[in-house]
Amino acid sequence: MNHNINVVIIEDDETIRNAYAFLINNADGYEVIAAYRSFDEASQKITTNKPDVILLDIELPGTNGIEAIPKLKKMLPHAYILILTVYESEKNIFDALANGASGYLTKNTPSSKIIDAIKEVKEGGGPMSINIAKMVIRSFQKNPETPLSKRETLILEMISNGKGRSVIARELFIDPETVRSHIKNIYTKLNVNSKADAIKTARDNRLI
Repeated sequence: MNHNINVVIIEDDETIRNAYAFLINNADGYEVIAAYRSFDEASQKITTNKPDVILLDIELPGTNGIEAIPKLKKMLPHAYILILTVYESEKNIFDALANGASGYLTKNTPSSKIIDAIKEVKEGGGPMSINIAKMVIRSFQKNPETPLSKRETLILEMISNGKGRSVIARELFIDPETVRSHIKNIYTKLNVNSKADAIKTARDNRLI
C-alpha cells in the first residue's frame, strides 16, 4: 500500500522542474507522480494523477498560477496547493491565499524546508517563507485609518522596496503613466514632495 505523499509539480522552467522532482523523489515518503510546464497542460491529466500536494509556480505560460488556483481547487478539492515562486509582492501573496493556496514559499527556500512544507500542508498547516510571513503579519499591523487606497498602498510599498515606475507598471499590468498618477496622489494625500518623505511618513504612521 502506497503511503507516500504524492506530489504534482507545475513549473515552466525545465531545470527547476527537474530539480524539484529530484529533490522530492529522493526524500523518503514523497513521490512526484507528474510534472507539467503549465496549468493548461496539467489541466488535461491532473485529475487522474490524484495528487496530495501541488507545487505551483505563479509565472506560467497561458493561465498564471494565481488564476489556476481556484480551477485546481475545483478539479481536485482535496489537494493542497503550495506556491513556490520568485514573486514576493503583497498582492500576489494575498491573491494566492485568498484563491485557496495553503502555503507560499519563495524559490530561495532551502531544500529541506520545501520537503517540510509539503508535509506541513498535507497535515493542514500553512507554511510560508520567513519574509512572506513577515509581510502577512505587517499587513495586519497597518493603520486602518490610512488615507491611501489599496492600490496606492501597494505602489508605495513597491517603491519602498526599490522598484521603479516601469517595474511597478509591468508587475501590476498597468501603464507607467497610471503609476505616475498614483504616485502624485500619494504625495498629495501624505502632504510630501519626495519619494523619501513619502516612505518615511508612511512608515511612521504604519501605512506600509
